[in-house]
Parts: sequence; C-alpha cells; structure tokens
Amino acid sequence: MLRKIVEKDRKRLKRKVHIRKRISGTAERPRMTVFRSNRSLSVQIIDDTRGCTLAAASTLEKDLRGIKVTKEGAGQLGEIMGKRLLEKDIKTVVFDRNGYLYHGVIKALADGTRKTGVQF
Repeated sequence: MLRKIVEKDRKRLKRKVHIRKRISGTAERPRMTVFRSNRSLSVQIIDDTRGCTLAAASTLEKDLRGIKVTKEGAGQLGEIMGKRLLEKDIKTVVFDRNGYLYHGVIKALADGTRKTGVQF
C-alpha cells in the first residue's frame, strides 16, 4: 500500500518538473499554481521574475473554511481567486497544474477562474 502511494507521488513530481521546464510567470502574465490535498485546496499567483506571490486563496483561510475539496468547492475557490486577480488588475495568467491531471477538482478550479473573466 505504501509503495503504491510513493509511486503515485513520484509520478506526479516527474510530471511537475516536466511542466515547470516550460512554464514561467512574468509580471504581465503571472503563474497560477494549484496545490491539492485530501483536506484542502490552495491557489497562488506567482511572479517568477521577482520571486514573489501576488495573490493567494486557500480553503484553510478563516472565511473559506466551509469550502470542501469537491468540484463545486473548487469552482467557488476559482471564482474567489478570479475576483482577487481582477482587483489587482491581472487579466491573464499561465496555469500551472503542478503535476496533477487536468480533470475533476483541478478543471473545476480553472473553469471557476475563467468564469470571472481571467484568461489563460
């Protein structure tokens, strides 16, 4: 059982490295990265040229603790993240799925962000 979990993490990290070779965030088009666990979901907007986080949203925040890690919850978190981006006048981002497969929760998060008008 443990061997299967370790193998799954190893494959995800391999995909992550492969993706990060090609993706980089700039001030005009920052990188939107996602972290997903069984209990929480978090999103960061990162400018890689300066090495700083421009905006973030997580289900661990006090206001957002009611959001579950489901497709519906990810859509809500994506809409919240989109609103925060538009407040900071960021209209386009590069989506970094962080090695996760693009379906389910990750896809719902991206669609929720797109719904607010943010382009990737």
